[in-house]
Amino acid sequence: MTDKPLANQLALVTGASRGIGAATARALAAAGAHVVLTARTGAALEQVEEAIFAAGGSATIAPLDLTETDSIARLAAAIGERWQTLDVMVLNAAMLGTLGSVPAIDPKELARVLTLNISAQAALIGAFDPMLRRSKRARVIGITSSVARSPRAYWGLYGASKAGFETLIGAYGDEMEQISSLRTAIIDPGATRTAMRARAYPGEAPETVKAPEVVGDRIAALVIDDFATGHFERVG
Repeated sequence: MTDKPLANQLALVTGASRGIGAATARALAAAGAHVVLTARTGAALEQVEEAIFAAGGSATIAPLDLTETDSIARLAAAIGERWQTLDVMVLNAAMLGTLGSVPAIDPKELARVLTLNISAQAALIGAFDPMLRRSKRARVIGITSSVARSPRAYWGLYGASKAGFETLIGAYGDEMEQISSLRTAIIDPGATRTAMRARAYPGEAPETVKAPEVVGDRIAALVIDDFATGHFERVG
């Protein structure tokens, strides 16, 4: 393995302005990939980009709201004008929504959560599928949650959205396995020091859970070392 095993590869990381997304972007860049960073907050993306540059890596920021009409199509068109292939796509962006009982779920909030956590993810796969297929070794990683597979009281909204997301990733990988080099995997980061975690567990001491860098480094290592489609892993 070289010092830059992902040299000359292009990676796209969503939700890359902070937490797991930012840590994953930095880890992929450290391995040699040029990383396209997307999130809603441009200033935060710039900070991640600067950190990547300072460490000797390369990145491009693309501030956008994945739920806005045609935003994903515009992103794919812009990236496609500059690069022919997409080698790594990490689908990390997600919305927690309000934690509460299933009968109390607000239909409008349900629509917002499903739009980002499922509809936008399907749109990203559809928009970048041609570039992924042109890669010699495309890898798509979806970031999930334990509540997708193990329903928990008051987590029905988020858990349902992540269960649907996992189905999308798994089906796409199954479709591509026999006709391309593309492979998909699902990663459950487990308890990690993120803003979403702090919102869900406001009384938890941040230092008692692992840093996002642990997850980011594991995702980069997984991409480098390879995996079979259908791979699922919880980061301890």
